[in-house]
This record gives sequence, C-alpha cells and structure tokens, in this order.
Amino acid sequence: MRIVLLGAPGAGKGTQCKRIAAKYGLMHLSSGDILRQERAAGSNLGKKAQSYMDAGELVPDKIIVEMMAGAIKKAADNGFVLDGFPRTVNQAVELDKALTLAGQKINAVLNLEVNDQLIVRRMAGRRSCPKCGAVYHLENLKPKVEGICDNDGDKLVQRPDDNAKVVANRLKTYHQQTEPVVAYYKNNNTVYDINANRTADEVTAAIFENLDAMVSV
Repeated sequence: MRIVLLGAPGAGKGTQCKRIAAKYGLMHLSSGDILRQERAAGSNLGKKAQSYMDAGELVPDKIIVEMMAGAIKKAADNGFVLDGFPRTVNQAVELDKALTLAGQKINAVLNLEVNDQLIVRRMAGRRSCPKCGAVYHLENLKPKVEGICDNDGDKLVQRPDDNAKVVANRLKTYHQQTEPVVAYYKNNNTVYDINANRTADEVTAAIFENLDAMVSV
C-alpha cells in the first residue's frame, strides 16, 4: 500500500503514521525527518535546503519533492505511508508524476479532520524530548515522571512553534496551502475523511477499518 496521511498541524499525523506502518508493514516516511537526515548527512540536497532555511525562506517544492522521491525509491515493495508531505498542490502533482514514472500510484489518502480550537489546545499542551524526539502531552500522554522523558531522562521542553500564537499562524498557512491538497486528491484518488476530534485510539480504529476494507476488496 502507498498511503498519504493529511491533516492540520496537531491532528495526530505522526502518531497515526507510526501505527499504520507497524500494522501493515509499511515504511513511515516523514518529510521533516528526511529533511533533517539530509542536512545531517551533508548531502547536496541537504545543503541546498539548509541555504534556504538559513535565509529564513521556505524550502522550494522541487527540493522537497526530490528528497521524498529518493526516500520513496528506497521503500520496500510493500509500500509506505507519507507524513507531512505533500503540503501543496504542486507537491502533490509532482509526487504523482514521480510515482507514475516508477509505475506506482497512491492507493489511499487519509484526511484527519480536527477543529482548530482543539488543535490549539492539543499543541499548547505538547512537550517533547530534545534528545530523542519523543512527544508527550500534559493531558492525555503524560510521561511517567512529570517533565521528564521516559526514554532517556532528559527534561521535556515546549517547541517554540507549539505556543498558541504560532499555532494559529500555522493553521492559517495550512488552510491556505495544504487544505487544497485534499480537494486535489478527491479528484484523483480514494480519500477517507477521518473524524480526528477523538482519542488517538478511536482515530486509529477508524483508519484501520477503512484500510482493512480496502485491502480486502
């Protein structure tokens, strides 16, 4: 299976991608993780991306698509789930072109729908470990010891982009740039709209129900 998971910041894409990948034996491809890996490795693509980021500019679609296309080529034959990509209609179009050249296509698109007020509350309560990247929440995903990462004992921090004002700006960008991607896919692919105003386990159950039905066809 080749799956795209869409949703606003804080919709739970990372959590659900990991669960989908584990259940169906897929590769979890996160655009953010891949970008960080390319930069850390000092690759040509990583250096190009870094030059834009250092200048405070968005990394061009061409570079992001090239990075993701390279990662997709390395994915196992049984497929992948894309997390955080594509973020614009142009990226979606270029992804389809790259997959077509490889004789592949997206099998399903999962669209996590969450109201903005809930997203702001979720992200404002999110804490992460600066060392291992583990993510927690003050209300529904607490660490064993308050403020301390379960994995390595590091002190948890709030990411700068998780404060309410920044989250509101990120949501504005999402509605302007990424929400149209859903409409693009609805014209070309099977899209499952998932009510994500629920617990992570309830959302997972809904996702698995749709994917299991698709696989059994």
